[in-house]
Amino acid sequence: MRMQLAVNVDHIATLRNARKEREPDPITAAHLAELAGAVGIVCHLREDRRHICDHDLRRLRETVKTKLDLEMAATEEMLHIAIQTKPDLVTLVPERREELTTEGGLDLKTMRTILVQFIAELARHEIPTSLFIEPDKDLVRLAAELGATHIELHTGTYSRLRKADEIQCELKRLREAATLGRELGLRVVAGHGLNYINIIPFKSLSDVIEEVSIGHAIIARAALVGIDKAVRDMIQLLR
Repeated sequence: MRMQLAVNVDHIATLRNARKEREPDPITAAHLAELAGAVGIVCHLREDRRHICDHDLRRLRETVKTKLDLEMAATEEMLHIAIQTKPDLVTLVPERREELTTEGGLDLKTMRTILVQFIAELARHEIPTSLFIEPDKDLVRLAAELGATHIELHTGTYSRLRKADEIQCELKRLREAATLGRELGLRVVAGHGLNYINIIPFKSLSDVIEEVSIGHAIIARAALVGIDKAVRDMIQLLR
């Protein structure tokens, strides 16, 4: 099995918003990423709308031909938006205004009651739910109990490691979590901090992790070589 690639286009919007202009357009970026071979488009609609905005999300829903994965916090506002938009997948993530990017997985134990209701409401509208969690087997079991259909394993710890023995230890932890997820009937993806270097050892998990979600590394490379080449280069590495 080969890992597939979903591309997060948030930082195209970040660049646009820096000058309060209309370009670059994240919808055009999503279209180019799909043409280059991405199997999905990811966007995170944050409470403060720091990159993707509501209008972007509506246009993405109208134009994405592969799979639209909406990352969002478990709030009433976002639930309403998801039900109205009907993305192909909702990924629930933790969110704090002061963070530069998502800093870790959901605290499923603390949020258990909220998440059960939230996932059930999304399911009622035929929207599958993924939970963004640390690669911990207890959390994987709890994600299944809560009714999630997918889990996205947080690879932030892995992406920051530099020593070979520590990298192998974290890959083992990721493999164990992913294997359990599949045994419990969950679809397993992963993301956060993955790039053109650390993806090489990471793809050894392609037998248990079906897809990676990558944003910053691809958009950063795209600024130099273009989105088409940036996406194709990553897909080639995954092969």
